Parts: sequence; structure tokens; C-alpha cells
Amino acid sequence: MISLQNRYSGGFPAIGIRPIIDRRKLVKAALKDMTMELAHNVAQLLTETLRYPDGSPVRCVISDTLISGVSEASRCSAQFAREGVGLMISVASGWCYPLETMELDPQIPHAIWGFNGTERPGAVYLAALHAAHNQKGIPAFKIYGRDVKDLDDTSIPADVSDMLLRFSRAGLVVAMLKGKSYLSIGSVSMGIAGCIVDDSFYQHYLGMRNAYVDMTEVTRRIERGIFDPEEYVAALDWVKANCIEGDDPNPEEMRLERSVKDRNWETVVKMALITRDLMIGNPSLAELGWEEEAYGYNAIAAGFQGQREWTDHYPSADFLEAILTSSFDWSGKREPFIVATENDNLNAITMLMGHLLTNAAQVFADVRTYWSPEAVKRVTGQQLTGIAADGIIHLINSGPAALDGTGEQKIDGNPAMKPFWDITDDEVTDCLQAVSWRPTYMDQFAGGGYSTDYTTKGGMAATMVRINLIEGIGPVLQLAEGYTVELPSDMHDRLDQRTTPTWPTTWFVPDRIKDDPVFDDVYSVMENWGSNHCAVSYGHIGADLITLASMLRIPVNMHNVPVKQLFRPSSWSAFGTKDPEGVDYRACTAYGPLYK
Repeated sequence: MISLQNRYSGGFPAIGIRPIIDRRKLVKAALKDMTMELAHNVAQLLTETLRYPDGSPVRCVISDTLISGVSEASRCSAQFAREGVGLMISVASGWCYPLETMELDPQIPHAIWGFNGTERPGAVYLAALHAAHNQKGIPAFKIYGRDVKDLDDTSIPADVSDMLLRFSRAGLVVAMLKGKSYLSIGSVSMGIAGCIVDDSFYQHYLGMRNAYVDMTEVTRRIERGIFDPEEYVAALDWVKANCIEGDDPNPEEMRLERSVKDRNWETVVKMALITRDLMIGNPSLAELGWEEEAYGYNAIAAGFQGQREWTDHYPSADFLEAILTSSFDWSGKREPFIVATENDNLNAITMLMGHLLTNAAQVFADVRTYWSPEAVKRVTGQQLTGIAADGIIHLINSGPAALDGTGEQKIDGNPAMKPFWDITDDEVTDCLQAVSWRPTYMDQFAGGGYSTDYTTKGGMAATMVRINLIEGIGPVLQLAEGYTVELPSDMHDRLDQRTTPTWPTTWFVPDRIKDDPVFDDVYSVMENWGSNHCAVSYGHIGADLITLASMLRIPVNMHNVPVKQLFRPSSWSAFGTKDPEGVDYRACTAYGPLYK
């Protein structure tokens, strides 16, 4: 089996902690122990709470020396560069000299926690340092506790803890994207604009590069056996034992023979192995004489065009997309891969952001249909009730809806999608048992193949997200927090059968905000959605996504996150205070993309 350690060949970025102190001798002597203790407490909070995508604790690097002037700040910068720091948190317990102690790298996310005490006012340094950051055009996040603390209290208040964690989760995503690749396998599927790979977006907003492979490379590797033969046998055996083949929806005269269906299973397993190898490489290929193919493309995300050039002739990519994006396969439980169907790279990046924020699998879906209460009543004779009473959105797609999306995993007894290290063996089995792999409709996928068929359990907190590219603006993020709902089986069947019934379904209801014209009803969310696709993350992660978007200078055009939860760089308030959405657009325009 391939070792997945080479998925992050450059290692994971660390969080740098910068303890700042007044350079005056007596003040420095009085505050040095407290300031360093605050720095260590921040590091302990982050290390004990946050994990990298492989499950290991987040690494924090504390400056070797207290920073009271230019020379110490420079030494800290050099130390952080050596140790792979990707984001920085400055900690100060009292007044310091802002211009002499600040970090000037504009591409690294910055936050400053100024201790809220009156004896040695760290809040004054916090305000002065932020003024310096804003004046120099290097946005920074202000972390300022609500309550005044005693000077000898080095504990981290709950509100400060929340801001430290939100900044760190988002900052780690920024750092993990930098230098990675998006791998485009094929090109544009069926004229979908989201499949157009915009190199400028990746380079300037994400710090990523792009790699391109024609789908004939997958054909070449299948025909020449460029994959690990031992892993292929193990994978195929696992599929036969765990992947339940469902009913064939095609008319009898259009159904493929059993021997062809069996060959299709063999092909789709090979496609999954090959796509993974293209993304991250596979050292075992070098041992087989395929040295060039062993390297991979250092791809943190990928997309497979599929339709129609591939799917008119070969089995669909649904299996490879669904199994790779899940948290488990023949190798056991492992970090999900991010692979977008139809090479919709904008949805792939959206899925990637959700994954890196939560470490959990993501669901790729069409934003297929808004079902009003009236339409449901007309078609089914039944009334929507509960949180679904005002209508529902049907999320469904043949491609990479991770098997985790069944909702068979649980947190506090409720349906969830969890990091792979928290998933139990029984939950893996339950997810697999909840999925039926249905032969595809031949009029859609003439080459055959298998699609996942499941229905997401109701009651799961979820966030529906999408990045769109807008001419004249650039990338724009939109999101809707809400819940999955479970319909009565006969109602579900009547609605689900009206579209492709072999695909996985998630019934979604966004939270409502009555004074928001976009979220005053479910229809408005569907009406204002900017694409035919979305990504679905477990949990209400909208606040984290908004913080992340501000770091990347991507404005957010619709969301239902309470204003009090918004956490953006302090300079955003200089662009206005009464219209948060307009402020976000103005700030992102003024600063421009992170990597200019």
C-alpha cells in the first residue's frame, strides 16, 4: 500500500508566537516572565485544540527571545523562516514600541493579542501596533478581551480563546494552500464555466500553481498497467466485499452484460488508484520501472472532466471521485482527497477550504431544485413540516459526494462528518451499508460505471459554500448555514424519482434571517446562488470561512452568520462600520489579492 505521508511533501506550516516586551530595563525585567508565560499558554491552547489533516497536533514555534526591538524582531523572522512558520500571533502584556517590534511580511497572516490589563496596558500597544499595520498596508487581526484582567492572571479568557482559534484555523489554511497544486485532469465539461482553470486566481489569491493532464494519460496508465498491481488486487477485493451494487435503472435492452459490469468495476478501481497517484505520486511505481510517473503533481486538489469525452466511451468517474473524497477505503481510515467532478475547480477549492478548516470529508452537489411547500403538496399530497415547512433545497450530483455524507457518523448522537481519526470502525461499516452503487443511466453515461445512491440523514448541521469568479471583481465567496432534513420515505421517493434516482440526495434547509432579503426564505437562497454547484461541509463553519476569505482578500456576497461573529482584520473598520458586506468589498478591492 502507498504511504500517504508524501501528501504534504513540504511538511505542515507552524504557528509562530511572538512575545513582545518593552525594551526599558526595569519594565522588561518586571514583565518578561509573564509575557513568555502568555506566549506558552497560547501555544498550549493551539497545540491541544487544533490538528493537521493527518491528525497530528498543530506545531507552534515560540520566538527564542523576547522581542523588544528591531534586532530581536529580525532574529525572530529568521527563526520562523527556518522552522516553516506560516502565520504569526504576537503577544504583549504591556506597552512596547510598535514600529520596532512588528513583523513586516505582508503575505503571512498576522494577529496580535494585547493583554487587557491597566497596570501595564497591553491594549495600548495593541491599538498602536494595529495602527502601524494599517498605515503600512499589512492587515492584522486584533485580539482584545472584553474584560480587564489582573496582571498576574495569565489564563486565556474564553473570548480571546475563540479569536485565537478562529484566526489560527483560517491562517493554517492559507499557509497549507501556498505552494501546492491544483491538478486538472481533462478540460471543460459540458460548457460549465467553473471548469475553466484561471491561473491568475490560483497564483494571486491562493499562492498555488496549476498542473494539467489530459484524460488520455489515465487511459495510458490503465492499458499499460501503470499502478501498483498488489494494491489493485487488494482494492478490488475490498470493493467486492464492501461496495453494494444496487439495482440497474436502465431498461432491459440497455443493460450491460454482467461480464461488462464486472470489467467496469475493475476499470473504476484502476481509475481511483491512478488519479490518486497523479495527485501525490507513488514510490512503488518507480520500483516497477515507472520513475517519472512516481513523482505526482503535489496536488492538494484535483478535478476530473469526465463528461462527455470520457463518459461516452469509458466508465464514469463517479466511483473514483466518491471513494477518494471519503475518509476511508481499502487502506483503512485516512484523510479524504479533494477531487471535483466535471473538473469544476472552483468547487474543488471550496471543498478544499472546508476540508482544511474541519479536517472532515466534503460533499460536492448540484444545487438542483428548490421545492416550495405548495409544489411538494401538489406532487406528493403531503405537507412539509418542522424546519422544512417553508421549503427545501435538493442537493444532488453523481460525482464526489463522500460516503461520509450519509450522516452515519455521529457526534453527541447526531449525524456528522468527522475527521478520520475520530471515525469508528462501526461507523465506516454503517456508511458503506448505507450506500448503493447503482449502474449509471446509459443515456447519461454511455460508457457505464457506478454512482453512489444514498440519502443524507436529517438533523445534521451543515454549511453550503461556493466560490465564484466575477468579471470586474474576481473571486467571491457565498455560503448558507443550515441543516439537513429527512423526509417521510414516500415523500422522498416521489420527489427524488423526478430526477436521477441513482445519485445521492441531501435535503437542505438554510437558517433564516427575517431582516435579510437573501435569507428571508429558502427560495431566496436558491435564487441568489451563483452557480449550479456547491460544496457541503459538516457544522456551521461560516464564521471561519469569512475569516479565511478576508485573509485571501476574497469578499463574501451572501451569508447568514450573525454580525457579532464576524472576525476580519481590524483595518476593515476603516472602510466603514455600518455596512459589513460593502466594507468587505471595499477592503478586498483596496488591498488586492494576497500574492500580488
